[in-house]
Amino acid sequence: MTLSERAEKAVELKNSGMYNCAQAVTAALSDQTKLTEEQLKQVSAGFCAGMGNLEATCGALIGAGMIAGLNTEGKGTLGVTKRIQEEFGKRCGALKCKDLKAITDGKPLCRCEECVRNAVVIYGEIMNIK
Repeated sequence: MTLSERAEKAVELKNSGMYNCAQAVTAALSDQTKLTEEQLKQVSAGFCAGMGNLEATCGALIGAGMIAGLNTEGKGTLGVTKRIQEEFGKRCGALKCKDLKAITDGKPLCRCEECVRNAVVIYGEIMNIK
């Protein structure tokens, strides 16, 4: 599966109503870990609507960080997640769900679908997934 296909899978999962942003990202990247898609869905279940519905850190970003931790086995994860966050902020305009959903000019700064797509793509670019 290409990186673009993974990103679109994440968007489809999010739009299905059965996955939150964190779950959609972790599921789309599940083959990068030793866990199953269902295990990742369970682990990331509480990270919707900005870290447990507090409108804090975007769930899609948290999902990418979770996969980074599993993929790096905790070695160098902080540096990887920092790079993911920096690029996510550049592309989406913010890191917090509340800020990403803020309506300006009649639309949110970055829609959930775009956050999910960006999180998967950025993770893949940083981790050199084709």
